[in-house]
Amino acid sequence: MVYLILAVLASSLVAILMRLGEKHITNNFAMFMANYFVCSLIAFLFMEDKHPFVMQEGMSFAIGLGLFSGCLYLLSFMLMKYNISRNGVMLSSVFMKLGVLVPTLMAVIVFRESPSALQIVGFAIAVAAIVIINLDPQKADGGSKKAAILLIVLLLVSGLTESMANIYDKVGVRAIKDHFLLCNFLTALALSTAVTAIKHQRITWKDIAFGVMIGVPNYFATRFLLLSLGSVPAVITYPVYNVGAIILIGVAGIFLFKEKLSGRKLIGFALIIAALILLNL
Repeated sequence: MVYLILAVLASSLVAILMRLGEKHITNNFAMFMANYFVCSLIAFLFMEDKHPFVMQEGMSFAIGLGLFSGCLYLLSFMLMKYNISRNGVMLSSVFMKLGVLVPTLMAVIVFRESPSALQIVGFAIAVAAIVIINLDPQKADGGSKKAAILLIVLLLVSGLTESMANIYDKVGVRAIKDHFLLCNFLTALALSTAVTAIKHQRITWKDIAFGVMIGVPNYFATRFLLLSLGSVPAVITYPVYNVGAIILIGVAGIFLFKEKLSGRKLIGFALIIAALILLNL
């Protein structure tokens, strides 16, 4: 559980730092590039043999899943950053963490883990909360619909991204988990560097500084999540990981960023917390 608590803290810090940097970052892809450079560097430092691409048992799977996971990581980060600017840190973080539905369902359907009756109730409440947050009869314009779609896409992509750790834990060779993490972050680094070069945008020291700061907790959130999956079932790990982060990020949104929620969204927010708690029972 120590690894799981550390993963929650690191994941919360990523969202908070992204919110803090919103007014200072002018080139998001430069920030992503610095972030994934730091993640790749730390992943390499944690490797014992320091020979990341020497072929050994399970290496092909580690590289292949790492490449796919890296693409998802960058896409998830981009969606999170865009949603924060459109929907605020609280709602964006809630839907990103509600992506727990994806790896939890995968754990049940694919890896045959058995949820309890309370966890099934938690899934139903979570779906109801999504409807309550997004179904606003007084705001049926295109803007609100687009915001709702963005949140749902964020949920699905972030959930699939988180599922990569469980897939590797169940199928991959644990002894070379650092190779998987390195391939993951190197792929995201290569993609963000390519986009930065193509866009020819100005890079500031603040872009790099926030990328470096975000990179440290971003790496450890992934590493600690992977380590916790080695000893705690996924149907427990993912709900705890997400509800803990939602609570911490929600507190930060209220007290640090003075964000406010309407009564309807506040009810939805409370239902999501209740759903994630039930998923953990």
